[in-house]
Amino acid sequence: MRMTLLALLLAAVPAFAEDVKITVYPVAGPVSMIEGRGGNIGISSGEDGMLMIDTQYANISAPIEDAMKTIGPGPLKLVVNTHFHGDHTGGNINFGLKAPVVAQDNVRTRMIGTKDLKDAAFRSSLPTVTYADKASIHFNGEELRLVHVPNGHTDGDTLIFFTKSNVVHTGDQFTNGMYPFIDLTGGGSVDGYLANVAKMLELIPDDAKIIPGHGPLATKKDLLTFQTTLKDTIDTIRKAAAAGKTMEEVQAAGLPAKYDSWGKAFVSTKSWITIVYQSSTK
Repeated sequence: MRMTLLALLLAAVPAFAEDVKITVYPVAGPVSMIEGRGGNIGISSGEDGMLMIDTQYANISAPIEDAMKTIGPGPLKLVVNTHFHGDHTGGNINFGLKAPVVAQDNVRTRMIGTKDLKDAAFRSSLPTVTYADKASIHFNGEELRLVHVPNGHTDGDTLIFFTKSNVVHTGDQFTNGMYPFIDLTGGGSVDGYLANVAKMLELIPDDAKIIPGHGPLATKKDLLTFQTTLKDTIDTIRKAAAAGKTMEEVQAAGLPAKYDSWGKAFVSTKSWITIVYQSSTK
């Protein structure tokens, strides 16, 4: 059986606890970002306790918890998942024992399809509170607005707006300075992804701080650069496909040299061409 592109990519990313570096970045107000291995974690810490956005991998939960203690005393009250991928939900198996997990409806559905519900530990990782389009959480003195952006990265992605702190956690609808993974088998769509990025640019205030799914803390200027890069590279790949070039020929030709650095992270230039080409020729 052929592995999916997502499985191949995840298999190439080590997740060993012994060599992981966990770094905490204060963002604004009660909001911090934790960078480790996997999707960036957002934290709200204050008088109501601690809220966690995404959980990375299960085997690095202990160093993540140590990092959380440097932010505030806790306790952990809520976990929010931006989507279902394991580098964002793997730690649910540990953190879900401490607090309810909140996510868009499709996240629970997708996760249920991956393992046996008879496994008690797995059940603890599942979202127990789900919503369709929008939800609000009132926590640590501000409203967190959860907005579902459909059929982009996956079919269950959520943007989280910290309305007082002026911070947005985008999950993998934005990966700062690198090509995104678009899960075509998990409800994702290249055109939907572009539409969601355009929507984000409309919704996010100009002076907001942005926690991307992967990459360093960002600004709206970084998101604009991301949009320009996606449009340009997607257009290049689609024109080549329309001209009858095979995927291998497009990969061999590559993309403009100014985008070389974008292919040096999780999604290589070759993988990005594969995603866009396959979506264009279905």
